[in-house]
Amino acid sequence: MNGKSLHRDPVNGKLAGVCAGIANYFEIETWLVRIMVVSAGLLGAGFFVVLIYIALALMLEKQPYQARPQTQQQDHKLKNKPWQSGGSPSQVIDNLQREFDELEGSIQKMEAYVTSETFKVQREFNKL
Repeated sequence: MNGKSLHRDPVNGKLAGVCAGIANYFEIETWLVRIMVVSAGLLGAGFFVVLIYIALALMLEKQPYQARPQTQQQDHKLKNKPWQSGGSPSQVIDNLQREFDELEGSIQKMEAYVTSETFKVQREFNKL
């Protein structure tokens, strides 16, 4: 489908990480997969849901460390639809604004240092 393979995600999972792994594979919210599993169990397929969940928990490998999404990248992932993983537009804008404010502060500190007398003196000493 999207070049990924299906793995369990016990780090983000509640029991064995099967629902979290399925959510990662299809790039949807984990809560949505959990609601579908619980709904299927309550609507009469309880035995089969438990059987399939246990089978997947035993058959699927744990998600490799490198394949786990990084939080820095997830901060800027925008949801196109409510069930997709990522942040709402206002959350993404707030995160970007906070990061730009931090970067602006760092740039102002660098600019203040480069234009200071200390920098000029150190540059002259380095030329010797």
